[in-house]
Amino acid sequence: MPGRVRLDVEVERWPLAAPFTIARGSKSEAVVVVVTLEDDDGVRGRGEAVPYPRYGETPDGVRDAIRGLADAVHDGLDRRTLTDWLPAGAARNALDLALLDLEAKRTGRPAWRLAGLETPTPLTSAYTLPIRDPETSRAVAARERHRPLLKLKVEASGTLERVRAVREAAPDSRLIVDANEGWDLAALRRAAPQLARLGVELIEQPLPAGDDASLAGWESPVPICADESFRGEPALLDGLAARYDAVNVKLDKQGGLTTAREAVTRARALGLDVMVGTMVATSLAVAPAVLLAGEARWADLDGALFLARDRTPGLRFDGAVVHPPTAALWG
Repeated sequence: MPGRVRLDVEVERWPLAAPFTIARGSKSEAVVVVVTLEDDDGVRGRGEAVPYPRYGETPDGVRDAIRGLADAVHDGLDRRTLTDWLPAGAARNALDLALLDLEAKRTGRPAWRLAGLETPTPLTSAYTLPIRDPETSRAVAARERHRPLLKLKVEASGTLERVRAVREAAPDSRLIVDANEGWDLAALRRAAPQLARLGVELIEQPLPAGDDASLAGWESPVPICADESFRGEPALLDGLAARYDAVNVKLDKQGGLTTAREAVTRARALGLDVMVGTMVATSLAVAPAVLLAGEARWADLDGALFLARDRTPGLRFDGAVVHPPTAALWG
């Protein structure tokens, strides 16, 4: 029988190479919560998650929620029953990923196989351009024009000027626009036809989650993707299918790879396209999403690229292509 498991959980801060700005604000560091599980035989599993201030999560709160399960983990809590102990969110994600990593290292079976996923292959990831003025956006887009897919963070004003600048600087790149709930319906209706003409292929979370009922029945010229509107269990997708064309599945929102995989399956059954995304975090948090993104239309896996330094070993990127993680990193 495997040895009993000890739990350690810590808050870590990783400086960014440059400030990262979205419609809700700017940050200069990634604050993550890292769970380490170790059994009596010295086998260790790790998981990393990013608390969402948008949903009222704090690093200390997430850490304390996980610490509260130390005795249950010691007594054999596993990822298959974790949903009985924690709601969807960063705390459940970090613990789910650590349990899965530990199981992989104990059994010698890769995490993708344990999670019921296809054999992982290298993937093309979107690269995110944070909010900047149009001329700076143009310069960054020119530098990154070799990337097949660029994702622009936008706010209530200046969107079209920035998108035009990026389109001119990166004429061959596919474009996604992410408003992070920063628009209203009138702004969306005005912008969508022009964004379609500029070749934007997806608009992500244009409206506040509480206002998205107004999307039902409207035929947007650009497909619309839910992000902040989908947090929680896969069953919540049923109510979003009439409002959105796609959904961004993130492990921190869905509470781990185990539940996120179920969300991808359910979304596809409802006719929704899927993006698998991540927060700005280290490669330890992004690695499990790389495994899941093989089942998605879009992969947004650049979260570790904005750090001043990453973990060693980290994920391997060849330009826009991210490779599956090694077992030394995760899984």
